[in-house]
Amino acid sequence: MDRNEEMIHNAENTENADAEAYNLVARLMHWIVAACVIGMFALGLWMVDLGYYDPWRKDAPEIHKSIGMILLAVMIFRLFWRMIKGVPEPLSSHSKLEKTGAHLAHIGLYGLLFAIMVTGYLISTADGRTISVFGLLDIPAFGSLFDNQEDIAGIVHFYLAVGVIALASLHALAALKHHFLDKDNTLMRMIRMPKR
Repeated sequence: MDRNEEMIHNAENTENADAEAYNLVARLMHWIVAACVIGMFALGLWMVDLGYYDPWRKDAPEIHKSIGMILLAVMIFRLFWRMIKGVPEPLSSHSKLEKTGAHLAHIGLYGLLFAIMVTGYLISTADGRTISVFGLLDIPAFGSLFDNQEDIAGIVHFYLAVGVIALASLHALAALKHHFLDKDNTLMRMIRMPKR
């Protein structure tokens, strides 16, 4: 492909991307969830090693649980929004394998995130205590539903969190590959405003 053909190809990609960019609500939720997931993973790793007399020993888990409950609400709304508004079609330049991989990755990310939040709830409410969301709202507890609930849910919660970080990293690498190697507008559709 010579330089003129490449410029025409890039212009067509930009035009297609603008026509099918993600809407503002979808983009905001994507980046908010991404930031929360990374922050929650880091906070979770940090807080489990806090000593008994550390001043953050009580506050860090409360922050973690509160953000987790807000994130659950955001994810439910995000799923509802996705069903109502749909998502842009993949670029025509994407191979069938790339389209299938992206679809499966999105299903995996949603599934893992909801499973993480369910296990987090099971950890936090095993003793029958409610979850206070920054002191503004109390989420009721069902108490212990099975033996060793807190420990079992805690182990599952950890491995699910590692899994979602691994899959999110793969997702990010795929977006960077599209942007820098394929030079298409996959990434930009989640960043810039669509043209009207």
